[in-house]
Amino acid sequence: MSSVESLDSLLSQLRALNEQAQGLKNNTANNGGVGDFANTLKQMVDGVNTQQESANNLQNQFASGDPGVSLSQVMVASQKADLSFQTMLQVRNKLVSAYQDIMNISA
Repeated sequence: MSSVESLDSLLSQLRALNEQAQGLKNNTANNGGVGDFANTLKQMVDGVNTQQESANNLQNQFASGDPGVSLSQVMVASQKADLSFQTMLQVRNKLVSAYQDIMNISA
């Protein structure tokens, strides 16, 4: 797979995630449930974990000399996993900050 195809694939995945996030945003606004938020957060963490595992598997395959795995595939998968993790980390930081703000309002 060429790097252009990898980038096109990444772009289409990002668009799909954006559409999914918009759907979740609308669904959460309609339901307003905490369970929905917890499920969404768990799905996000599971998705990040899956991407990291996939990147690690590709790295191991490339390191063992698998001819079906190219360096560009490994690098794109690693960058996707890193970007997902960094995004999750920023979401967590915002949630902690919002929680602290709410706790300070009550006091």
